[in-house]
Amino acid sequence: MVERLALDRHLAIVLEPSKMSARLRFTKAEEDFACTEESLRQFLHDQNVRHGLLDEAIRSFVALPENYFFDEIEIARGTSAIDGVDGTIEFMFDKEEEARPMEREDGRVDYKELIRLKNVGKGQLLARRHPTRRGTPGTAVTGEEVPFKPGKEARFKVGKNVVTDEKQTSMYATIEGMVSQTDNGKINVFTVYEVHGDVDYSSGNVDFVGTVVIRGSVLPGFRVKAAGDIRVQGGVEGAELFADGSIEITGGVIGYHKGIVKAGMNIKSSFIQDGNVEAGEDIIVSQSILHSEIRAGKNVVCSGSKGLIVGGHIQAGETVTARTVGNTMATATAIEVGVLPNLRNELADLHKRLRETAENMQKTTQALGLLDQMAHAGTLNADKLALRAKLSVTKRKQEQERAYAKERIFEIEHILEDTGRARVVVNDTIYGGAKVVIGRYTKFVKETTHRVSFQYLEGDIVMSVNH
Repeated sequence: MVERLALDRHLAIVLEPSKMSARLRFTKAEEDFACTEESLRQFLHDQNVRHGLLDEAIRSFVALPENYFFDEIEIARGTSAIDGVDGTIEFMFDKEEEARPMEREDGRVDYKELIRLKNVGKGQLLARRHPTRRGTPGTAVTGEEVPFKPGKEARFKVGKNVVTDEKQTSMYATIEGMVSQTDNGKINVFTVYEVHGDVDYSSGNVDFVGTVVIRGSVLPGFRVKAAGDIRVQGGVEGAELFADGSIEITGGVIGYHKGIVKAGMNIKSSFIQDGNVEAGEDIIVSQSILHSEIRAGKNVVCSGSKGLIVGGHIQAGETVTARTVGNTMATATAIEVGVLPNLRNELADLHKRLRETAENMQKTTQALGLLDQMAHAGTLNADKLALRAKLSVTKRKQEQERAYAKERIFEIEHILEDTGRARVVVNDTIYGGAKVVIGRYTKFVKETTHRVSFQYLEGDIVMSVNH
């Protein structure tokens, strides 16, 4: 029998670089090799393998060492760290509308139901911030502690007419109005402006610093701008709509290839025909998108009873989902995903703003340092004292701007890295004549195909059957 002290002449430990697994192998195989479980455990301890020993593997090796003359055996496995859980923001208001327009069996929408305005009161709790949850460290096979990845702290995105408490755990409305999420997810409370009829020559164009509700339609050539959301009970015809928040159009869009509907967040409509529509996040259409230019920062969803996309050019940062794409006449229909030019532009602007903020902060710090020296020397007059207070406020604002820019840069870089989410999902039929573009790659659909998805994989666009 080979003694414990001689085991190191016959055996070696292969340690993973992560130290989360150790394997045992023979360096010198002899037919009469044998060892006890106790001597093997001592050998492993001497070789700094001290945690996660696999009892079954040890017994198996001791019983029949000759089985492992030419094969390694995993002898120890570390305990993985459990990462921390990200903090979350819990919204205390309903982000979806209670009153949905009824869709009939023929696909038409009944919008006799009035748009219900769900106002919040002054001082009402809008959101709570829940902290991160701590993770649990792991242990390598050597007994060393493996650190966990801490959770990312959630932060309120504070917009207009809202305030947080001192501990940044709750957010409240400072006025009565409607809650609106605007570009980059900022929470605002806006007052509401209602147009009791159409936007036409009798009302003129609308430009409001809150949320706009239109009980009729927006007619050709007119413009509606809102710092919050826009809700249109009727339709939008060849008009211009701009909202920093979301836009909801019950009666649909007929664009006549002029005008634009543009939102910082989401756009919902029953149909879009000959339109030019752009959303920072999602575009959700219940019936059809026909011969339109559509751009969404995240997703385009057209999967209602018709769920039809024919003609035009659809762009989405992440996914396009439809029941049917194209038609039997092979109308050219282009679907493009994984394209985020707006985010790339925003990233460049943020880096520029970060540089400018750093330069301004340096100037503010220098000026404050000089005033602090004067205060120490007792030569600070009333004007200089006021300037010092003003500069202190400026510095705090600059620090907040820098923190926001850094956080947003991190968010955008994370989104741009995650190209795996770029997909086109067809729940029913895609006809020949359609074109699918993912990033820099293009696939022309020649044959009519049913229930398929398209995604980028290893340098090509792959088509797979939906399950």
